[in-house]
Amino acid sequence: MTRIARLSLGVALIVVIGTAAFAQNVKTDYAKGTDFAQYKTFMWIKEPQTTNPLTKQRVIDDVNAALTARGLQLVTENPDLCIAAHAATRQNQTLNTFYDGFGGGWRWGGRFGSATTTVDTYTVGTLVVDIFDSKTKDAIWRGTSSKTLSGDPEKNADNLNKAVVKMFKDFPPSARKAN
Repeated sequence: MTRIARLSLGVALIVVIGTAAFAQNVKTDYAKGTDFAQYKTFMWIKEPQTTNPLTKQRVIDDVNAALTARGLQLVTENPDLCIAAHAATRQNQTLNTFYDGFGGGWRWGGRFGSATTTVDTYTVGTLVVDIFDSKTKDAIWRGTSSKTLSGDPEKNADNLNKAVVKMFKDFPPSARKAN
């Protein structure tokens, strides 16, 4: 394999791995056997605590829109469902090592080459939305989403909206799935 081919393959693998690492990860879970058809109303019991009040409002608005689109009504008292959300960020790091293509140890004829390693730090945001039955106080549904945040607030708002849409795509779980 030529030097250029090895370098191209290495760059392609880094791009694929990097893209997978930065993809949005959305998961949901629910209490099996729950009859979601009985629920008609919802109310917030814990709004997400964020350092940015605009993000907090976006989470509330996006979740409200997702639930009302599924026929539920937002109320201020006596709800069927109680909503709690948690938002958090954390710093992650990744190491990227690039080889100049020369040397590389005994397999390459023992010539000396060089490697450059860089550390990339990025912020990952996580949103957790929990839904409780207001009468039993039992958790009946949970959605989580994690994604790398960018420095662009509009892009982050768009990604948040996409995460909530994806999170509630199959809500409420069908009776067939719940049994």
